[in-house]
Amino acid sequence: MKITTVFAAALGVAALAACNNTPQEQAADNIEANAEMKAENLEEAADNATTEGGEDALENRADATRETGEEAADATRDGMDADGNSAN
Repeated sequence: MKITTVFAAALGVAALAACNNTPQEQAADNIEANAEMKAENLEEAADNATTEGGEDALENRADATRETGEEAADATRDGMDADGNSAN
């Protein structure tokens, strides 16, 4: 994905995040947006990989990055930090 598309997606997510009322929800949205941008960059690198193994490894890292971002965002929404400890 081209950089401009990634930035456009990030701006869209940021605009939606601004609509939410709580700072906790905004933080969770930011976590997801950052993870998505990192994953998109990894997928772009995978597209440019010189070997199939390298491409697969980068795509797996992109998937793991998305999953980790979603888990951290869910934990933030649930009032927990990323390690599962109460944020309060």
